[in-house]
Amino acid sequence: MIDFLVRKFVRDYDKVQDVRVRQRYGNLASCIGVLCNLLLFGGKFVVGTLFQSVAITADAVNNLSDAGSSLISLVSFRLSSRPADSGHPFGHARIEYIASMVVGILVLTLGVELIRSSIDHIAHPPAIEFSWVSVGVLAASILVKLWMFSYNRTLGKRIDSMVMQATATDSLSDVLATGAVLLSTIISPAIGFQLDGYMGALVALFIIVSGIRILKDTLNQLLGQMPDQELTNMIATKVLSYDGVLGIHDLMVHNYGPGRCFASAHVEVSSSVDILKSHDVIDNIERDFDTDCGIHLVIHLDPIVTDDERVNALRIKMEQIIRSIDPLLSMHDFRVVLGETHSNLIFDVSVPFACKKADDEITQAIYSAVSQMEGKCYAVVTIDHAYISETKGKTKMN
Repeated sequence: MIDFLVRKFVRDYDKVQDVRVRQRYGNLASCIGVLCNLLLFGGKFVVGTLFQSVAITADAVNNLSDAGSSLISLVSFRLSSRPADSGHPFGHARIEYIASMVVGILVLTLGVELIRSSIDHIAHPPAIEFSWVSVGVLAASILVKLWMFSYNRTLGKRIDSMVMQATATDSLSDVLATGAVLLSTIISPAIGFQLDGYMGALVALFIIVSGIRILKDTLNQLLGQMPDQELTNMIATKVLSYDGVLGIHDLMVHNYGPGRCFASAHVEVSSSVDILKSHDVIDNIERDFDTDCGIHLVIHLDPIVTDDERVNALRIKMEQIIRSIDPLLSMHDFRVVLGETHSNLIFDVSVPFACKKADDEITQAIYSAVSQMEGKCYAVVTIDHAYISETKGKTKMN
């Protein structure tokens, strides 16, 4: 069913990186969401009003808010697909995150209001009534919401849309909430006790938890979070696959919304290779990432000495020292300035967030260890807080 709708209404549906295709996916999902939720709202509101059920009415209002959320998603897909301009050189794709936050706020507000209504029904419970119409409407709603969860999750993953993923989460919460209302409708007449207000409160709690989850996920995206490990591994592996590349470090990935990925990295090459040849390799890497992966990658070229036995021996010694201080630490940009009276060992130390040692503690430990090395050496250390888990390289210099 989902694939049929995609093939029917989304032109060039396989080109999911295309901004226009993403908008078509968003339009399809939003229109289906508005239609389904309005139908569910109408059916539940009529039944809830006729049988004076606050739980069913609350569930109906929840569906109405979902229809509003789908409209917000529709508008966000249109706005986020606008091209970059002088005021927004990285495009407008982050509008999807803002729309997702608006959805989360609406869901949270609705949950709080429904708590208040449910408490009133607990204090003043209406008469107990049973209706097969109510049972039928609620059961149908559960089936529809399960399908909506499935298609929103599938399409959201396909086009990497946080708004659609948030909508899928909301639909799953609706299934649990409506299930609770259905249970109340069946059980209350059997036990002679009105559960309607209690189930209404339970529905509201489901809605509040869903809203908090949506807001948390969206805030993480807006604040900037550690890039996905699978993505950073892919970037590192691809860069290291090029001839002449010895290592990669200081990789940073910036997300400006779906399809708007920018990255920068330092790439190590041998200083003995002609600089123009190495620069050509770097140009090819940047071009290939843009074409093959849709990632705007900017690379800083780091030439390192690989054919000097003394420098290589000092590099190996420093790697051992740094690992002995903390196995999580790694070193890059190593170079040596040899002198008649002393030698300066110049390098950066990557400190991941998992490392519990303070920067001063690390540098003092390095200074102490280097002072005991033969040949009167001094360390010139730059502490570098890593944006990925580790520095990667494919060649050992020895």
